[in-house]
Amino acid sequence: MGLTDVLFGRKKLKKATEEKLFAITTARITLETELGLKPSVDAAVIFKPLSASEFVRAENELQELLEAAAQDSHSKIERRGDAFGFEWLIIRDNDFEELVATVHLVASELVARGFGEQLLAAAFRFNGGKHPVYWIYGFKRGAFWPFIPTGEGKERDNAEELELKAKMEKELPVEQDLTRWLALFDAPI
Repeated sequence: MGLTDVLFGRKKLKKATEEKLFAITTARITLETELGLKPSVDAAVIFKPLSASEFVRAENELQELLEAAAQDSHSKIERRGDAFGFEWLIIRDNDFEELVATVHLVASELVARGFGEQLLAAAFRFNGGKHPVYWIYGFKRGAFWPFIPTGEGKERDNAEELELKAKMEKELPVEQDLTRWLALFDAPI
């Protein structure tokens, strides 16, 4: 970021970091054995909508990407939009390591095709508690955070999220800035 960017209030977006994503595969053992949280068979990659000029190119490349990723793995991939206009690439696989690898492949391909700045997060759902637990991976910061919707409107269980942070931060790169723990209510996974 240069001096003119600082003077005019422009921020250069951070590049996506997808490598730390694999930490969830080893953390899964602790989540399952010590906390009783079992991974679901689906995860998602979430990204911002594209500008109109990029849309046509992106549509073709995303379709190619989905077809290639599906061929390289046993995962099933579905694309869905949400009420806020964000795109969700939902990945389903019975093998958790394969699921994480496919999420990584999709994210890496989006970055390689020039869409890294649009990458927002990956979401992994775990079941076994009072409410579903989502571990969200923020690509820009290269860190995870827990999200536990209570199912009562747009409420979340902050106390349980902080407890999970304390229990898992030795195994996962956990986002330390709590203001960045964004909620993904109504996640389609």
